[in-house]
Amino acid sequence: MSLVEKRSVTIRGHRTSYSLEKPFYDDLVAISAARNIPLAALVAEVDAQRPREANLSSALRLFVLEQAKRGASASPL
Repeated sequence: MSLVEKRSVTIRGHRTSYSLEKPFYDDLVAISAARNIPLAALVAEVDAQRPREANLSSALRLFVLEQAKRGASASPL
Protein backbone atom coordinates (compact mmCIF):
# COMPACT_ATOMS: atom_id res chain seq x y z
CA MET A 1 0.00 0.00 0.00
CA SER A 2 1.23 3.46 -0.86
CA LEU A 3 1.52 6.17 1.77
CA VAL A 4 -0.22 9.49 1.25
CA GLU A 5 2.17 12.36 0.53
CA LYS A 6 1.27 16.00 1.04
CA ARG A 7 2.30 18.46 -1.70
CA SER A 8 1.88 22.19 -2.14
CA VAL A 9 1.00 24.24 -5.21
CA THR A 10 0.14 27.85 -5.99
CA ILE A 11 -3.23 28.30 -7.68
CA ARG A 12 -4.27 31.78 -8.80
CA GLY A 13 -1.75 33.31 -6.41
CA HIS A 14 -2.91 31.26 -3.41
CA ARG A 15 -0.75 28.55 -1.88
CA THR A 16 -2.70 25.35 -1.17
CA SER A 17 -1.90 21.73 -0.53
CA TYR A 18 -3.22 18.35 -1.55
CA SER A 19 -2.47 14.80 -0.46
CA LEU A 20 -2.12 11.92 -2.89
CA GLU A 21 -0.79 8.41 -2.86
CA LYS A 22 2.32 7.98 -5.03
CA PRO A 23 0.52 6.08 -7.85
CA PHE A 24 -2.04 8.89 -8.21
CA TYR A 25 0.69 11.53 -8.11
CA ASP A 26 2.78 9.67 -10.69
CA ASP A 27 -0.21 9.41 -13.04
CA LEU A 28 -1.02 13.09 -12.54
CA VAL A 29 2.56 13.98 -13.51
CA ALA A 30 2.28 11.72 -16.58
CA ILE A 31 -1.00 13.36 -17.63
CA SER A 32 0.52 16.83 -17.35
CA ALA A 33 3.53 15.72 -19.40
CA ALA A 34 1.27 14.18 -22.05
CA ARG A 35 -0.65 17.46 -22.27
CA ASN A 36 2.62 19.41 -22.27
CA ILE A 37 1.50 21.65 -19.42
CA PRO A 38 3.04 22.25 -16.00
CA LEU A 39 1.70 20.12 -13.17
CA ALA A 40 0.55 23.25 -11.32
CA ALA A 41 -1.53 24.27 -14.36
CA LEU A 42 -3.21 20.86 -14.48
CA VAL A 43 -3.95 20.99 -10.74
CA ALA A 44 -5.41 24.49 -11.21
CA GLU A 45 -7.58 23.21 -14.08
CA VAL A 46 -8.97 20.38 -11.92
CA ASP A 47 -9.47 22.81 -9.03
CA ALA A 48 -11.45 25.21 -11.21
CA GLN A 49 -13.77 22.42 -12.39
CA ARG A 50 -14.40 20.68 -9.08
CA PRO A 51 -17.58 21.20 -7.09
CA ARG A 52 -16.92 23.56 -4.17
CA GLU A 53 -18.02 20.90 -1.68
CA ALA A 54 -15.35 18.48 -2.97
CA ASN A 55 -11.83 18.76 -1.63
CA LEU A 56 -8.91 19.15 -4.02
CA SER A 57 -7.26 15.82 -3.16
CA SER A 58 -10.45 13.89 -3.91
CA ALA A 59 -11.01 15.84 -7.12
CA LEU A 60 -7.48 15.01 -8.29
CA ARG A 61 -7.95 11.30 -7.55
CA LEU A 62 -11.23 11.25 -9.46
CA PHE A 63 -9.61 13.11 -12.37
CA VAL A 64 -6.78 10.56 -12.57
CA LEU A 65 -9.28 7.70 -12.35
CA GLU A 66 -11.40 9.19 -15.14
CA GLN A 67 -8.34 9.62 -17.36
CA ALA A 68 -7.34 6.00 -16.69
CA LYS A 69 -10.84 4.81 -17.60
CA ARG A 70 -10.76 6.78 -20.84
CA GLY A 71 -7.38 5.31 -21.71
CA ALA A 72 -8.50 1.80 -20.85
CA SER A 73 -11.69 2.08 -22.90
CA ALA A 74 -9.69 3.27 -25.91
CA SER A 75 -7.52 0.14 -25.86
CA PRO A 76 -8.85 -3.09 -27.37
CA LEU A 77 -8.84 -6.09 -25.03
